Amino acid sequence: MDRTRWWVAAIVAAGLGYSAQAQSPAAPRNDLPQPYRTTRDWGELPPSIKKWPAVTAVECAPDGTVYVVERCSNNSCVGRTEPPILKYDRNGKLLKAWGEGLFNFPHGATLDSQGNLWVTDARAEGGKGNQVFKFDPNGKILMTLGKAGVSGSGPDAFDQPTDVVVAPSGDIFVTDSHRNGKNNRVVKFSKDGKFVKEWGTKGSGPGQISEPHTIAMDSRGRLFVGDRENNRIQIFDQDGKYITEWRQFSRPSGIYITKDDTMYVADSESGPDTGAHELTGIKKGIRIGSAKDGTVTAFIEDMESTRADHSGAEGLGVDSQGNVYGAVVRRQMLERHVRK
Repeated sequence: MDRTRWWVAAIVAAGLGYSAQAQSPAAPRNDLPQPYRTTRDWGELPPSIKKWPAVTAVECAPDGTVYVVERCSNNSCVGRTEPPILKYDRNGKLLKAWGEGLFNFPHGATLDSQGNLWVTDARAEGGKGNQVFKFDPNGKILMTLGKAGVSGSGPDAFDQPTDVVVAPSGDIFVTDSHRNGKNNRVVKFSKDGKFVKEWGTKGSGPGQISEPHTIAMDSRGRLFVGDRENNRIQIFDQDGKYITEWRQFSRPSGIYITKDDTMYVADSESGPDTGAHELTGIKKGIRIGSAKDGTVTAFIEDMESTRADHSGAEGLGVDSQGNVYGAVVRRQMLERHVRK
């Protein structure tokens, strides 16, 4: 592109609210440094769970507490009595377990600034599901969003809510729609659970979304949405204004941003295209970089990084010591990655 045409393109892009750079992003890399060693099945299980089921989310508190969200037995909590929420100390000792009978398909989670745990249920069945729960650190329900067992697109209902993040102000942001879901949106609520606004429609253009699978917030309050079927992270302000997109972190199933804006992105699906637009030739694993400028500096390669199945960690968490926890669904395990 010559200088004149580039300048015209840049002006047009600015008028549309996104940068020219965002339209020609760097590709994900497989050859990054891998400075971690991996252990598996960290943490003791409650008596009712004999082996790890599908693990879907990990949240780490500043005091060393680690919350693990799993799916009771195999990959579902439907009809099960096992607790899907496990609370650990920093050494893997089980402190508490709860949530029996509340969930069908636990999915995403977050901790707010008060230490409360939020968990989404991304499946409606049997009069429950399609909700977001807020728990205190001991498992008491403080708030629910959505209508139990109802699939909807309005201000008070969800269709497969995948993840949630809470701003320091208390405002709540929920990504709504798993694969083939009908909403493909981000929904904003006030701190007391009142609907504020929503944004996003099905598509691949700037601000459009196809399977918003995860959401995180950086130190500036920007929202990082894992637009999984579009193989990108879209960045918005808290009013839904599109800022830019990043593709260098690969296909995002999970995003975790620490206080210093180190960003960890889990890719559990890259490989042969099954019809969901997976990235071919890209290895599954966790890519690590900066939420400030988008640089990618390290990679934790999945143990089945080139397998055709969706096999890698989907959710992830990082504790205060820098240990990275991978929530693995298909292989049904919890991985803990420690710096070498």
